Amino acid sequence: MGFQPRARTPRDFGRRPGKNKIQTKLGKRRSGTDRRLEEEHVATLAEVSGRVLNSLSRLGDQRFAVAPFYEHYDRWLLNVRNVLSEFEANSAVTVDDKFREERSRILSDTELTLNDKRVREASNHETVRKLNHGLLDARSLLAQTDREYAARISDIAGKRERAVKPVVTNLGRLREELNRIAHMRAGFLRGTSKKAKAEKTTETTQKLDTTKEELTRIEKSFASDQEKLKKEYQRRKQNILEDIARYQKEIERIDTGIQADDSVDARHATCEALTNALNLMLQRKQSAPENVSES
Repeated sequence: MGFQPRARTPRDFGRRPGKNKIQTKLGKRRSGTDRRLEEEHVATLAEVSGRVLNSLSRLGDQRFAVAPFYEHYDRWLLNVRNVLSEFEANSAVTVDDKFREERSRILSDTELTLNDKRVREASNHETVRKLNHGLLDARSLLAQTDREYAARISDIAGKRERAVKPVVTNLGRLREELNRIAHMRAGFLRGTSKKAKAEKTTETTQKLDTTKEELTRIEKSFASDQEKLKKEYQRRKQNILEDIARYQKEIERIDTGIQADDSVDARHATCEALTNALNLMLQRKQSAPENVSES
């Protein structure tokens, strides 16, 4: 018979069956016990007070990033009331009448302060809205004034051209006539005497001068109309530009104010006052005899 090697024993041979499951169950049992212990833990007055003080500090430092800021006031005040309500409802807390009075007074004063700021900020926003509307109207009026001036200037130019054209044409004809007369040869045999030529020259020259005077009069008349129109246009435009500048300056002045939240100091002071009231109540409880129950 040949040599037969012995079969190797598996590494986990001999382990107790179900050991890992038992350990898992023990772990779960301990975890559940720890959880129950945590649930059974009742927060102390110091722990509850610490949480509410932290919440008041956070609310006191809160900033509203976007205007209008008054739209955030009610939500912020509700958060403050909720923090205090949760504090007072906690089983570890027994607030006294003095704290209730201080809390009510502080919140009431804060609500009045925020309402005043709400009215003022809303009024400023409405003022800016009206100013912006006026600014748009002024800019539209400026554009309309420019269009009207251009149209009237064009109309005057058209009238001038129609009035001047026949006069200029007549001037050209008279100049040609005068030039033709100047080139005429006068004499007995030519059918035109020197006297007749001179008279014709004088007559044509007078007509030419009269026509020139008429053209000058027409030009001056239309130039005067244009100048009057230009002065009236510049006066109106200057008034509109002054209105636009006034609107812009007033909008910038008010807008600079409403872009900053002026309730920050008031809200911070509210949370500080509530913090002081709470701390004073805690001091009263520490200094009071243990056997005296406070309402």
